[in-house]
Amino acid sequence: MMNVHGLRRNVKNVVRNYSDAQVKVREATSNDPWGPPSTLMGEIADLSYNVVAFTEIMQMIWKRLNDHGKNWRHVYKALVLLEYLIKTGSEKVGQQCKENIFAIQTLKDFQHTEDNKDQGVNVREKSKQLVALLKDDERLRAERTRALKAKERFAQATARTGSEALSRYGSTSRRDSYNSDATSPRGEGDGASGLSSELECARPQTAGEEELQLQLALAMSKEEAEQEERLRKHDDLRLQMALNESQQTSTLHNGASSSGAGPSSSSQHHPNSASGLDDLLGINLGATGGPT
Repeated sequence: MMNVHGLRRNVKNVVRNYSDAQVKVREATSNDPWGPPSTLMGEIADLSYNVVAFTEIMQMIWKRLNDHGKNWRHVYKALVLLEYLIKTGSEKVGQQCKENIFAIQTLKDFQHTEDNKDQGVNVREKSKQLVALLKDDERLRAERTRALKAKERFAQATARTGSEALSRYGSTSRRDSYNSDATSPRGEGDGASGLSSELECARPQTAGEEELQLQLALAMSKEEAEQEERLRKHDDLRLQMALNESQQTSTLHNGASSSGAGPSSSSQHHPNSASGLDDLLGINLGATGGPT
C-alpha cells in the first residue's frame, strides 16, 4: 500500500515532469524506512551509461545530498546509491564524484538527532568510506572490477537456473507424450553437462566475489520479503476496512429495525403478547397433525 510520502512523491513526479531516471533516483533515495532496493539501483546503474540519463541521475543525487535534518534518509540513501553506481555504473560517475569530492567530504560533519538517537552517524560514516574509496584509485579499480564481475556472474547463474527449469519442464512434457518404449531426446545429457560447467564458471573465484554475491542474494531476498510484508499488511487493512464497513451497515440496519418496531419489542414482556405467541405456536403445531 502506498504511504503518504509515496503519494506526495508521485504527485511531485507528475507536477515537475521528472524523467524516468529521475523518478527512479527519487524512489531509491526516498524517506521510506528501508534501504534502496538492489533491483532499482541496478536499473539506475544501467541507465547511467546513457548520456542524457547520466546527467539527470547525477543532478538528482547531488540534490538529495544537499538535504538535511528530518530528510537524513535522502542523504544516506543517496550515498549508498552513489557507492553502488561508482562500482557498477558508468565510469563517469566516479569521475564526477572526484571532481565534486568536497560536497561528499562536508557530510562527515552531518548532524541530526531523532527520538534521542543520533541518525547523523550513518551519513558521517558512509561519507568517510566513500571519500576513502574515491581517493584510492587502485582500490577503486579493483572493487569496480570485482563488483561488475560478481554482478554479471550472479545474473547469468540466475538466468541459467531459470532457463534450466523451463527446459526440464519442456523435456518432461515431451517424454510424457512419447510411447513407453520410446527413448528420451538425444543430447539431454550433454545439456545437463553444459549447465554444470556453466554453473561451475559462475561460482565466485575469490572470497570477495563470494561475499558480494551473497550480499546481492541477501538483498534480493530481503527486498522480496519486504514486498510480501507490505502486500500482506495491505490485504489485512483492506479486510479490516471491509469488516468495519459491514459492521457499520449492520448497526445502521439494526437501529432502523429497532426504531420501526419499538412498540412490538417493548410488548414482548406483556402477558397478553406471550399468550398470543403460544396460541400461534399451538395453531401451527396443530396444523402439522398432533400434539407435542
